[in-house]
Amino acid sequence: MTALPRGRHFFHGDEGYENARRATVWNQRVPDRYPDLIVQAANADDVVATVGYAKANNKQVGIRSGGHSWAANHLRDGGVVLDVSRLDHCAIDAEKKVAVVGPGMGGSVLAGELDTQGLFFPAGHCKGVRIGGYLLQGGYGWNSRIYGPACESVIGLDVVTADGDQIHCDAETHPDLYWAARGSGPGFFAVVTGFHLKLYPRPAQIGSSFYAYPIEYADEVYTWAREITADVDRRVEVQIVASRSVPNAGIDRPAIVIASPVFADTEDEAKKAFALLETCPVLDKALARIPYMASDLPTWYDGVMSNYLADHRYAADNMWTSASAQDLLPGVHRILDTMPPHPSHFLWLMWGPSPARQDMAYSLEDEVYLALYGGWLDSADDEKYGDWARSNMAAMSHLATGIQLADENLGQRPAKFATDDVMARLDKIRAAYDPDGRFYSWMGRV
Repeated sequence: MTALPRGRHFFHGDEGYENARRATVWNQRVPDRYPDLIVQAANADDVVATVGYAKANNKQVGIRSGGHSWAANHLRDGGVVLDVSRLDHCAIDAEKKVAVVGPGMGGSVLAGELDTQGLFFPAGHCKGVRIGGYLLQGGYGWNSRIYGPACESVIGLDVVTADGDQIHCDAETHPDLYWAARGSGPGFFAVVTGFHLKLYPRPAQIGSSFYAYPIEYADEVYTWAREITADVDRRVEVQIVASRSVPNAGIDRPAIVIASPVFADTEDEAKKAFALLETCPVLDKALARIPYMASDLPTWYDGVMSNYLADHRYAADNMWTSASAQDLLPGVHRILDTMPPHPSHFLWLMWGPSPARQDMAYSLEDEVYLALYGGWLDSADDEKYGDWARSNMAAMSHLATGIQLADENLGQRPAKFATDDVMARLDKIRAAYDPDGRFYSWMGRV
């Protein structure tokens, strides 16, 4: 067995252990869970060595690539944390429009490198999030209403199995493992060391629109939003974000912001795609109104990150739904009435109806995505704000189709994230590739 990497592995009690443990969680709310060993892998050999150590010592393994894992699924008492954030290699073949990228590559970094070559990939919305967990759980990214969840653009994976074998899987080779990887998220039962990605031409025009409404008009805004869901141009991603204030827009009062990117061939097409947003019945009450402005991904990344501050403590939860506005509004009002201060926010995303998807573990979505992100500075406020997201989503769960794994809170609120048939197939494939349960599964399931 290859030795564990020198200087980059920490047993519980070692100098540097606590820094390494805390570094595996992106925000300041680090769970009181303590693995026996943390390994900071730099290459596939380190991954093989770590899996070999875990097998020899009958330890379970949690994998961390460096995303916004709100629940820190990888962090468990006992066992091993395998940190693959340093596997950030990237090889782009611009002519073939494919890339091979390590799980530790930042999505925003990848987007920037592709942009210089006239290429595009539906990377995630948050700067700094690595692609590993993002792609495994589905991947709701830029222009995903056109290209689908980013996992549909994963054409192959290099993985290390529970036996320590390095294999490649795709539609022809180990197709069952390829199927399982695209959508199983933190429950995937192998370590990805490389993603093979399908790339796209860079959009000729990226635009933005921005509207802000007083929160007093929630009924009108959300009822209208639900009515137009099916009519929104798929090149437009309508993000409706409610918060106590919008500092980056100079709004110091509770507001509902509708901020939308569009990806089009021309400016005229972009403007036409946005036209529907001018039909809001309380348009004349808007605190801010920008029907169109030219933009780019770096600008969008900066805007998104104003809601995700690394010096804060966070808790999140979510749901998919096709319920009517009438049924959703009581829960929406409860959310708005109890919302903690900024950067806490409530996201209403117009997602569907969606086209048919590929055959893969990703199997559950709906017309509207609702997500809550509670953020606060002081640990003394954990009891005050820590359950805001969970309790509100639990109260609306009778209206939910299920959840998505990007913002999962399965340890605190088990919920459905795949169809029953998919879960049964995942269990069967896991039994074949990881019969001893070497890799941690989800923290909860139904």
